[in-house]
Amino acid sequence: MIGERWGILGGIFDPIHYGHLAIAEQTRDALDLAGVLFIPAGQPVHRDDPAASGDDRVRMAELATADNPHFAVSRLEVDANRPSYSVETLETLAIETPERAFVVMVSAEAAVLMPTWYRPKRLLELAQVAVVPRLGYADISHEWLEHHFPGQVDRFTFVQTTRLGHSSSDIRARIAAGRSVRYLVPAVVETYIGEHHLYGADDRPAA
Repeated sequence: MIGERWGILGGIFDPIHYGHLAIAEQTRDALDLAGVLFIPAGQPVHRDDPAASGDDRVRMAELATADNPHFAVSRLEVDANRPSYSVETLETLAIETPERAFVVMVSAEAAVLMPTWYRPKRLLELAQVAVVPRLGYADISHEWLEHHFPGQVDRFTFVQTTRLGHSSSDIRARIAAGRSVRYLVPAVVETYIGEHHLYGADDRPAA
């Protein structure tokens, strides 16, 4: 019997930032989820290769989420050594934790690409999808869902989280230029980036 519901927040997390954390927490709260599982991508399908290694991105996610008892981090995709497809991750989770139901969190930016994802209809059989707004991107309409996912619209839920404009690429650029990323990433993540010289950073401690 399926019991508690868990959110799934997949991403490259290169690096993880406060935008990711706020979306996860606000969606967990809005949908009364038992927890949120952060899954750093191993080999992203639709993006360039990450600047940081899988191990570094997992560790930064672990550091960023350590103070929230409702958050957990999975190495599933990083350790899979294959392209990261959400549907295959969900199929693995369904086998490993059959007692859980899953809600995949996606931004409005990512949601419009879902028709091009690998086996999206199967994904909707395995999990619900929570669509959250993204600053600078239009919201998804009910009509759009009806057109692309007829008969599965009830698998989508819209969650009104705070519209944040955090960007991992902007954070990497700021670090490379020697500029502050304080209040964009947790201090423990900033320290880790400096200590491991990620994104062109020196080893100065977080301010």
